[in-house]
Amino acid sequence: MTVEVRAVPQGPRIALIHALEESVVPARTAFREHWPEARIFDLLDTSLAVDLAEAGRLDQAMMDRFGTLAGYAAGTVGAGGRTAGILFTCSAFAPAIDAVKPHLPIPVFRPNEAAFEAAMEIGSRIGIVVSFGPSAGSLRTELLAMAAAAGRRVEVAVAIADGALAALKSGDGDGHDDRVVQAAGQLPDCDVVILGQFSMARTKARLQPLLPVPVLTTPGAAVEALRRLTMPA
Repeated sequence: MTVEVRAVPQGPRIALIHALEESVVPARTAFREHWPEARIFDLLDTSLAVDLAEAGRLDQAMMDRFGTLAGYAAGTVGAGGRTAGILFTCSAFAPAIDAVKPHLPIPVFRPNEAAFEAAMEIGSRIGIVVSFGPSAGSLRTELLAMAAAAGRRVEVAVAIADGALAALKSGDGDGHDDRVVQAAGQLPDCDVVILGQFSMARTKARLQPLLPVPVLTTPGAAVEALRRLTMPA
């Protein structure tokens, strides 16, 4: 008897750049579910989130560090060949990520832009829940800018799940989810709700049955968008 063995096709090499260690597992889970062929690798600098929280704003030194991380990631060659795309998972750093894009010849994705595009297709009243406080203002600004560029008018409400990230860091996943659900309940009437951090994707299964509108997570949308850009039909 002859057994035919078919090689599993391998996708391109994709870099994941994180500022929170809690983003690593949700990002990898999203790739496993949406694009298992991709050859992913991780770069993690947890001091970025700490420095932003302490400084209260993005400074030039932080911007430069993003350029350094992206340049290193883009220049690596290994399993899957040369890096074909970069996904940043740190939602509070959109200006730094945008500053990187023009300098690299490969797709570079902010963590939320694909979910924001999907949300605008659903409706104009958009709610965002975040667990990392410094990202609240930047995500609202990012979404409003995307809407303006697309000629759309949207209303954006942001709720902060105070203590959720600290609970997750301490290993209290249920406590994290409790705080996210409570924060979502504080939003005004919306057409769609976005869970703004990669680390919050775990809460969708619990939150969605409680809301009459769609709940979007950022990792899955980002992976699908990156796959379309790096592997066009």
